[in-house]
Amino acid sequence: MADERRSPALIATLVAIPVVVVVLFIAVAATRTGGDDRSLPLADASATPSPECTRLLAALPQTFDGYGKRSEDGGLVQWPSTRSGSDATGPVQLRCGVARPTGLAPTSALQVVDPVQWFSSTQDARGTLWVAVDHRPYVALWLPVNVGNGPITDVSTVIDRVLPRASLDLG
Repeated sequence: MADERRSPALIATLVAIPVVVVVLFIAVAATRTGGDDRSLPLADASATPSPECTRLLAALPQTFDGYGKRSEDGGLVQWPSTRSGSDATGPVQLRCGVARPTGLAPTSALQVVDPVQWFSSTQDARGTLWVAVDHRPYVALWLPVNVGNGPITDVSTVIDRVLPRASLDLG
C-alpha cells in the first residue's frame, strides 16, 4: 500500500489559510465601524454659500450635550459624539444652503420645533435628516439615533434668530 500521509507543512498551510482569512475579515470590519462620517447624508450634499449661511454658522453652538466641540470643513459643520460603548452615535451634522427637499409636498408632515418647521427627508437605522423649510436659505440637519431633542431645539432657535422667515414652497 502506498503511504497516504500528508506532510506537516501541507497540513499547517491548510489550517493557516482559513485562519488568516477570518482575521483579515475581522480587521477590515473593525476599521469600518468607526463611524465613516463621509457616508452620512450631509457629507457630500451640495449647498450654495451665502452671507446668511455665514451668519448662521457663526451663531451655532460650539457643543451639544453628549457631543464635542464643533468643526467645520467646506460648509459642513459637525459635532462628534463623546459617548462610548453602546451609547456611541455618529456626529450631528449641519449644512446651510441646501436645495429644497424634493419630497416636500402639500401632504408632507412637518415637525415644528418652536418656531421652525422641519421636514424629515431621510430616515434610516443611523438617524434622520431634517430640513428647515420655513426659513431661507434651507438648512439641513443630520441627527443620529438617540440624540435627543437638544440639538434640533438649539439649532431652531439660532435659525429663527438669524435667517429670514419664508413661506413654504410646496412645489
